[in-house]
Parts: sequence; C-alpha cells; structure tokens
Amino acid sequence: MEAQRLGKLQAPSRARGPGGSPGRLQKRHTRVTVKYDRRELQRLLDVETWIDGRLEELYRGREADMPDEVNINELLELESEEERSRKIQGLLKSCTNPTEDFVQELLAKLRGLHKQPGLRQPSPSGDGSLSPRQDRARTAPP
Repeated sequence: MEAQRLGKLQAPSRARGPGGSPGRLQKRHTRVTVKYDRRELQRLLDVETWIDGRLEELYRGREADMPDEVNINELLELESEEERSRKIQGLLKSCTNPTEDFVQELLAKLRGLHKQPGLRQPSPSGDGSLSPRQDRARTAPP
C-alpha cells in the first residue's frame, strides 16, 4: 500500500540469458520521488491530531461552538508568536474553558515546524478546488 502512495514500483522480472533461458532475477530500476519530507509531514499530522484532541477536551459538550479548523500553515505564515497567539485566541473566543495552556502548548509545538508550501487544503467553498491564494502558492516559481 505504501508503494502505491509513493508511486508505482515494478516487480522484478526474469532476465533471459543467452538462448532465451531464464537467468537470475533482475530488478527494474524505477524512480520513486517523495515530494515532501516525510518526517515533517508526520510532525504536522501529530500536531493536527493533538489539536483535535485538545479542542474536543476544551469544547466538551459544546462541539457546535468548536472552530471548524485550526490551519497550521496559516499560523506558520505569521511573522511572530504574538500574531500566532492572537490568531489562536481569536479562533477560541467561543470557548468558556481556560485556553491559555492550549495556546502556549500549541505555540511551543509550532516552533519546530516548517510550512509545507505545496500541500493542498480544501477551499472555503468545500468543493475541493484550490482557493486563489492556494493556487498562486502552488504555481509560484520557487
């Protein structure tokens, strides 16, 4: 299954020796490219999972008030921790439980992360298309 996600791997084929007789196994060389750093993607996934769990705790019994999304890439684009903190607090304004610990822990987790520029995120319209900003980011020269 992992191979399917990363690209098609070709099975070894039997090379024919002189006279058409089967010879030793010969691997076909294929190129598998990984577009993103797997460790960084795993760290992003871990932070997203942590955020989901903590939001469920903070909003227990009031899930309808929970923010739809905490966009990690948007937070990473902000210049300072102060801006990130304000953004997070703005997302949590409907929470009646104390959020200071959550904000500080999330800021600490964000310190070690880097923005993943090519990751597609659903557009606000929900139709799966890229927003104009995402489209510009995807097609911008490196």
